[in-house]
Amino acid sequence: MTQANEGTANDGKALETSVDGKKYARIPLRTRVVMPEDDIDQIVTEYAKDAVQPGDLLFVTEKIVAITQGRSYRLDEIQPRKLALFLSKYVTRTPYGIGLGMPETMEMALRECGTPRILLAAAVAAVTKAFGRKGDFYRIAGDKARAIDGPTSHTIPPYNEAVVLGPKNPRQVATHLKALIGGTADVAVVDINDLGGNILGSTLDKAGEQRLVRILKDNPLGQGRESTPMGIIRTV
Repeated sequence: MTQANEGTANDGKALETSVDGKKYARIPLRTRVVMPEDDIDQIVTEYAKDAVQPGDLLFVTEKIVAITQGRSYRLDEIQPRKLALFLSKYVTRTPYGIGLGMPETMEMALRECGTPRILLAAAVAAVTKAFGRKGDFYRIAGDKARAIDGPTSHTIPPYNEAVVLGPKNPRQVATHLKALIGGTADVAVVDINDLGGNILGSTLDKAGEQRLVRILKDNPLGQGRESTPMGIIRTV
């Protein structure tokens, strides 16, 4: 049975938003803490399937998809190389997420993206940052680097001591989950935080994905211990 609290927004977040003259509800779906031994099909079936209506969109955070794919690593499992120690010192940390600003997350970026790509991204970013331009590191490093999630003080245990990589094959995951919930609602795997968002894979077209980013702009799932790793978009 679903744990959705329809009509209830997370603390500090608005339930509804307006984009292109239309109103949308963003309904958070509260779940138990998703663990590596969990199955994404079971989680979606248990907490979302009965809550989704025809015409809705189910959005699922990349983190729970990745966790159920075995892509979370305890900090004590990661041995950063000297290059990771060096590069992580130059990453700007924010209150919303550590990103690659710690040796362990940088080490996983080097493994995921390859050392040449990360070195190129770092070199270009160092030059363009001096001219006041931001964001080039992740533009060059790509979605795999952007999706790496490191621990913060407000992360739900046990992931306050873990690094979670981006999910594998997010577009195929979205297509599979759409069929799982009956095929009458679209699905998107999203990487959303309080600084912005990115659609990693979905059953939408490009325009739909761009609209979804705007609908989720203020991160209605929150950035802390809300335990709402999924949500429903519904036209009001």
